[in-house]
Amino acid sequence: MLEKIKKTTTFLVSKIKDTPEIGMITGTGLGSIAEKMTIDIRLSYKDIPNFPVSTVEGHRGTLVAGRLAGRQIIVCDGRFHLYEGYSPLEVVFPVRVMSMLGVRYLLISSAAGGLNPQFESGDLMIITDHINLTGTNPLIGPNMDVFGIRFPDMSSVYDPRLISLAREAAVESRISIRQGIYAGLTGPSLETPAETRFLRIIGADSVGMSTVSESIAGVHCNLKIIGIVVVTNINLPDCMQKTSIEEIINTAETAGQRLAELWEKIISKLPVQGLGNK
Repeated sequence: MLEKIKKTTTFLVSKIKDTPEIGMITGTGLGSIAEKMTIDIRLSYKDIPNFPVSTVEGHRGTLVAGRLAGRQIIVCDGRFHLYEGYSPLEVVFPVRVMSMLGVRYLLISSAAGGLNPQFESGDLMIITDHINLTGTNPLIGPNMDVFGIRFPDMSSVYDPRLISLAREAAVESRISIRQGIYAGLTGPSLETPAETRFLRIIGADSVGMSTVSESIAGVHCNLKIIGIVVVTNINLPDCMQKTSIEEIINTAETAGQRLAELWEKIISKLPVQGLGNK
């Protein structure tokens, strides 16, 4: 796998104009950020050596490099999921490539179901912590020492300073923001009422089928991470409402415009110092 990562990195270095300092992964219906960028290059995943291919509706499956808010950024417009049949190593492949390209900040967005009864559909939530219920881990197997240590500390996956910065950016942009804990499952089936009740009992405020593996790999690569989800539907175990992927995508796309505005503000405020120290 390491040789594949190196080959992909070499290919992208030959295509990308400037070294990116910020990497981003977008989720279902959340590709609006690319519309705000000054784009140097856009590549379909299928044209990138060794890259997996997005198979899920709402994921464009393109890698975009350019500038946003005066900063060099690379965006995975669409991600990969365990439920698509990809292994954990394949799911986090883009994170490791980004790290090898020189990225120091990892920004993650996704669509998620809301578990906190105070949340509403369309809310944005900063992830403060996560619960890995996928039953697997992208670090299983031989350790890739080039990225990080065998047993990375997970006490602050989502950088506290970036969380504070995101809250400040939301206030300045007059965008309402929540924060809470994200539970990561494999999917693709949605949660039962009993599962929803269990997730709330153990402290989760939202639930989704992504993000966790990418964040673990990001920690292993010593990246500074911030995650923001769009709450696309509310899961209350005593009065569960049926939902569909079409409804989830529609809600995500509507809220995605606010999220893109918030990301732009956050990126403009990210500290530059220390980026050379991985």
